[in-house]
Amino acid sequence: MIKWTEQATQQLDQAHDYIALANSQEVATRITMQIVTCVQQLAAFPMAGRTGRVSGTRELVIPNTPFIAAYAIVQADIVVLAVYRGAQHWPEGFQTWKQSDRTEGDSNFIGRW
Repeated sequence: MIKWTEQATQQLDQAHDYIALANSQEVATRITMQIVTCVQQLAAFPMAGRTGRVSGTRELVIPNTPFIAAYAIVQADIVVLAVYRGAQHWPEGFQTWKQSDRTEGDSNFIGRW
């Protein structure tokens, strides 16, 4: 199962809003959905990303975008920790997933874009 931390969800929302202002709502939705679709593929191929800069994480480069999704494999789950532009400064660590964070099965998760 794919799980998103609150931080990752907020970063995805912020990226969408920024792209919508800088380009258009259509472009923002297309890129946001590309990020979500690429992350969904991790359910079948959890090792698809490269070794992460932060210990214990992996990084999925989102094709044709400047974005990278940082994630961890926790038992049978993929936990998306953050969504960054490749040029951003990376933290030394990420917040951990908690029960109140979202899963892709949440009806409000994908429907908001």
